[in-house]
Amino acid sequence: MPGAPALAPAADQALPGRGPRTAAALRAAAPALAVYAAVRALGLLVLWTAAGASGKDPVARLSGRWDSVWYQRIAENGYGHTATLPDGALHSDLAFFPLLPALERGISEVTPLTLGGAGLLVAWTAGLFAAWGIFAVGAQLHGRRTGVVLAGLWGVYPTAFVQSMAYTETLFTALAAWALYAVLKGRWLVAGALCVLAGLTRPSAAALIAALVITAAVTLVREFRAESRPGPLLRRNARMLAGVPLAPLGWLAYVVFVAVREGSPFAYFEVQAQWGNNIDGGRALAAFIAGLPLPAALGLCAALGLLGWLVVLCVRQRQPLPVLVYAVAIVVVSLIGAGYFGSRPRLMMPAFPLLLPPAVALAGLGRGRRARDGARAKAPGPTPGEEQAAVTVAGADRGAPLPPYAPGRPTAPTGSARPAVLTAPATLVLAVLACASAAFGAWTLLGAGPP
Repeated sequence: MPGAPALAPAADQALPGRGPRTAAALRAAAPALAVYAAVRALGLLVLWTAAGASGKDPVARLSGRWDSVWYQRIAENGYGHTATLPDGALHSDLAFFPLLPALERGISEVTPLTLGGAGLLVAWTAGLFAAWGIFAVGAQLHGRRTGVVLAGLWGVYPTAFVQSMAYTETLFTALAAWALYAVLKGRWLVAGALCVLAGLTRPSAAALIAALVITAAVTLVREFRAESRPGPLLRRNARMLAGVPLAPLGWLAYVVFVAVREGSPFAYFEVQAQWGNNIDGGRALAAFIAGLPLPAALGLCAALGLLGWLVVLCVRQRQPLPVLVYAVAIVVVSLIGAGYFGSRPRLMMPAFPLLLPPAVALAGLGRGRRARDGARAKAPGPTPGEEQAAVTVAGADRGAPLPPYAPGRPTAPTGSARPAVLTAPATLVLAVLACASAAFGAWTLLGAGPP
């Protein structure tokens, strides 16, 4: 897009579906996809081995338990099922959004796959697209090596075993990552369309919607204060003003569908309350911590402190506004609900920008200061046109302020399209984390099941 912020060619990923540019971007992302596929394959290998030793069916553990069953029932019969628990509580399938079951049904009708198999196909394919999008965001902000590490860290997240299940986490994260990347590139219509799909996938799309709306509002306010000319400002941001209203349409469409079906404007929120997923401002979390034994309570408080520290690091890292708002909103929504506490880590898994600070640190492991200085000295500087593009808004007049959706410190072109190679220390850390994640995943899936 003319006038978009200048960034390293290596980090300039094409959005999926753009022909030769997509093929080139896919080649650039190949190391990230390979790392992600390797760590997830390790998780499946450990699960299969442990399941064989215990006489359990690993496929059933991935596609036939908990939320997976609800999605498959919707795919087969549509909405309308309500489970009555022993305590009399009602759990309606209207709590589950429609995109995944629609994909499961469509795939199962045109292939020999069962609904469970179709769900796994969607989840595994979406996992690769999510890793690609996560790499694209990381590479856009901090270079390809950081993008590779970021995708790898997301694949070894403690509850990453859910990424291999017929759940919505990978599908939603893929849509969110590419929507954020589209915003970083100033492609607001694409971002809005992806946000519509995300809104049909999970209720946490509210965080993505907030990221787009807040970023657009801040952009308009900054430019208005800089110029005080509303006419040119609106024309210059026409695509943003067209894309942002699209963002909430998917989420709103499903909420309205439930309201019409149930005959109550607040029916969707009532359904969520029946599941115990209503927003209580964190009271349930506080009560849960208070009811734990002291060592467990201290450990959980330490984990929450680490989470808060990651958020602070993201702020200090000066992540672009949409990326930061999205990550913080996912965390907040995950913590202030009254639902089952064991699901909180899974609900926060789409907040991949939280992993950017450790990804940057890991990407630099094993790279001596002299090597970094040498690489910096060899890298050609940006051309005058690139320098100008780095400080202008997409389509703006010369000298306009950098938009809040753009990276704060544009990366200079590297002059090289060589694949990013991880250092030995970074590879070792990812390998250790992958083994730990695989073991935890197998233990959880062969035990009580996913949270």
